[in-house]
Amino acid sequence: MFSLRAFFHLTFILILITGCGHQTAHNEQEKSSQGDGEQVPKQLGLQNSRETIKTRKKVLIDAPHIKQEPELARGCEVTSLAMLLNDAGIEIDKMTLANKIKKVPFERNGLKGNMNEGFVGNMHTKSKPGIGVYHGPIKNLAEAYLPSGVNDLTGKDFGEVMVQLNRQQPVWVIVTSTFDLVPEQEWETWQTTNGTMKITYKMHSVLVTGYDDKYIYVNDPLDSKNRRLPRKPFIAGWEQIGKQAITVQK
Repeated sequence: MFSLRAFFHLTFILILITGCGHQTAHNEQEKSSQGDGEQVPKQLGLQNSRETIKTRKKVLIDAPHIKQEPELARGCEVTSLAMLLNDAGIEIDKMTLANKIKKVPFERNGLKGNMNEGFVGNMHTKSKPGIGVYHGPIKNLAEAYLPSGVNDLTGKDFGEVMVQLNRQQPVWVIVTSTFDLVPEQEWETWQTTNGTMKITYKMHSVLVTGYDDKYIYVNDPLDSKNRRLPRKPFIAGWEQIGKQAITVQK
């Protein structure tokens, strides 16, 4: 017969075994829920602060490709927007967008134009001064065609761009024209109509159409459809110029 002391000793052992088993199951479930994909930080604004990007071997979207030249020497931003809108089923051409985008003078009263306010300078020819436009006026123009369908990703991690690509939604971006970090000597500080702005002429806009583990794919208005570019330098150049990106809901 068991003594009372032996009974309590056996009961204590059983409690310990049960507790460890429950903890192990909890850890396995938590580990499984995290998955094997790339983790997206909380600041990306996703529904789940630890939502997993299920990175695929390759994502490539068959979006329309439009060339900016010869009509728009500096019109990469509106041309890339035309590609984005056409992919979403909005039939619009680059020249219409070029006419409708808000514009500001290159210089007035000793102050340069501000790319957050509109296209700065001349878009059509490089014989006259001009530079480009940032995402804000492009977003506003896109909303004229899709009032509730524009998703501004600016300031978020590139992982959010990949999330959109996984959903078969291409993404309009501003990136350095070298698709890599631009050295400091290529940057200038402008006194603009709305404060100081650090700018570089080595800027470009493309439509991001895909990715794989080594490359980013873009529809380049100065080059080809689904142009392949090294992934890490591309992301570095995109981050350097402000992580500017928008997409639209199809």
